[in-house]
Amino acid sequence: MSELRNLLDTIEVYKPDFDPEIVEKAYLYAKEKHEGQFRSSGEPYYLHPVAVAQIVAEMKMDVTTIITAILHDTIEDTDATFDDLKEKFGKDVADLVDGVSKLTRIESQTLEGKQAENFRKLLLAMSEDIRVLLVKLADRLHNMRTMGGIKKPEKRRRISLETLEIYAPLAERIGIHCIKEELEDLCFEQVNPEARESITNRLAYLRDGGGAVVNDIIAELANILKDAGIDAEIKGREKTRYSIWKKMQRKNVAFEQLSDIMAFRIMVEKVEDCYLVLGTIHGKYHSVPGRFKDYISTPKPNGYKSIHTTIMGPRRQRIEVQIKTKEMHDEAELGVAAHWAYKGDGQSKNRDVTKYRWLRELLEILEQEQKPEDFWEHTKLELFQDRVFVFTPKGDLIELPNGATSVDFAYAVHSDVGDKCVGAKVNGRIAPLNSRLTNGDQVEVITAKTQNPSPTWERFVVTGKARSHIRKYIRNQQRDEFIILGRAMIQKIFRQEGYDFSEKSITGTLKHYKLENNEDVYANIGSGMFVARDVFKLIFPSHKSDTLSRPPEHMDQATMAERPDNSDGPMPIKGLISGMAMHFARCCHPLKGDRIVGIITTGTGVTIHTIDCDTLENFADTPERWLDVSWGDESKDLQVGRLLITMANEAGALGTISTVIARNGGDITNFKLKNRTIDFWEMIVDVCVTDTKHLNNVIAALRATPSMISVARACGN
Repeated sequence: MSELRNLLDTIEVYKPDFDPEIVEKAYLYAKEKHEGQFRSSGEPYYLHPVAVAQIVAEMKMDVTTIITAILHDTIEDTDATFDDLKEKFGKDVADLVDGVSKLTRIESQTLEGKQAENFRKLLLAMSEDIRVLLVKLADRLHNMRTMGGIKKPEKRRRISLETLEIYAPLAERIGIHCIKEELEDLCFEQVNPEARESITNRLAYLRDGGGAVVNDIIAELANILKDAGIDAEIKGREKTRYSIWKKMQRKNVAFEQLSDIMAFRIMVEKVEDCYLVLGTIHGKYHSVPGRFKDYISTPKPNGYKSIHTTIMGPRRQRIEVQIKTKEMHDEAELGVAAHWAYKGDGQSKNRDVTKYRWLRELLEILEQEQKPEDFWEHTKLELFQDRVFVFTPKGDLIELPNGATSVDFAYAVHSDVGDKCVGAKVNGRIAPLNSRLTNGDQVEVITAKTQNPSPTWERFVVTGKARSHIRKYIRNQQRDEFIILGRAMIQKIFRQEGYDFSEKSITGTLKHYKLENNEDVYANIGSGMFVARDVFKLIFPSHKSDTLSRPPEHMDQATMAERPDNSDGPMPIKGLISGMAMHFARCCHPLKGDRIVGIITTGTGVTIHTIDCDTLENFADTPERWLDVSWGDESKDLQVGRLLITMANEAGALGTISTVIARNGGDITNFKLKNRTIDFWEMIVDVCVTDTKHLNNVIAALRATPSMISVARACGN
């Protein structure tokens, strides 16, 4: 019962009027339910939830949360039910325990999808009541403290890596730095014990040789502030071993090169005193440029407030100084738990959680994603990156991950703004959408009603929210394209075999393929997952086809003109968007006017090649993948044609090329120098044109230029 006594004593310190009987009742209930259960270390299991409750009590949490901690494993690991807990301890406790229980264990699995799905549950439970997360953090902290009971080193390492990936970042995000730092250090001991021991030894050496220096610095700072009439408390704080190692890895520096292993905290009563301390210290010592951060005027996303500055302090040493109020210090240690809104009155909904923008954004990502693995990837993006702070034209502050772009900013303002973004002004000047933002930038997003997310944005955005929205659009658009393509392919088979196409015939295949509707069948055909002729054979199993698959060598007989929908000619590719269900081969760069053939590629749709492309030889043995296609479109959409140019090495020759191409309506999109000698240059130039006729005009104009030795259409990468 000593563990219960310790728990009650801890609660009594900050909540002397609490009812100890309800806590003791929960203790006895948990002890009874966990009777006969033991941990890996061999100790009775009930001691674990009591230890978790002790950690929660040390965070000065409300009694409801403490009781939840005591009971947090009863629903999952015993015969206790939600109704049992509701009857004995009230609905608040039952809801919280149920929320914790539903999460199961978020442990690394062979299939990452299971881990990601569990993480979804954690975020959903957090959105209802963030106390669920507090109990989970305390639970994980005690498990890490007692890691020695697990015999298998690989299991200890797996759990430690998972803790570094999930729980430590979450603890930081809600501002509970004391738990975050202890979790990191305990994980560090399992993941990289050699590095941790090395840093421990070096820190011990510094303490032995530099203990007097630290005391001297504190004394000198105290005298300076006292002379200025400032009442302050000063403490020296050593960087944690894990944060030292992480900084060594990030900056690729040795231990001896780190200047901020020891930081000094100066704590005052009022906010205005923080700036008075800053002015006094900067007036006495030289500050290090680029090492000043004001998190009081611009707090971190987790609510952290402090002024950080680095100075050439006493004894001409670089030292980091953190200036904050005592209230800010408490919040930095315990985060959301330091200013908890619960008064023990049964009001269970946590209003504080609404201020955690990052949690709302993670929940929005959850709504966008279909695959747990995608959600897992994007939430990691949100949790791990450092932040930059930028402003809207109205002066509102937006925090973004380091390396964020204007598109990330647009999605941070609102998902609709991101979807319709066409351009951006950074500090009043038009800037590329992929340009990285820096602290203090003012960003104005330019939108258009007709704009949609571009697939190319995914290459440079860094926020999970932006990436999830872009991928959702691509996924939906691609599916629509696959449906269009798949329907056209199966209709063509019906016409070839002399049957009238009907939706009802496709519906008859749903049970076989275990799909919900006809569009699912079309999408699978269009993406290459199903072969159209196989679907036809399933519908008409007794039909014997008289139509032979056209051999690849005869594909060049295809007519290029668009055929009516009821014809048996090439299938037009009009209406399909390049990059979605249809892709133009980079080996031959087909242009409108070229005779073309389609190759069906599983999962990506149709790749369009010119009829004489050498790559087609690779598909000679798989005629079922060949698709007879035509352009079937009179539009003037620009496409890329590739030129191989050999020219004399003369002054101004490159300028001549760009001038000639521009005068003939072309636009250079890429340039690669293949070979250069004293006399000649050989290069590849990609030019945007409308069709083969347009490209031939450009080629003719270049050939007429005196400095050109040869100009020809190129194939290959």
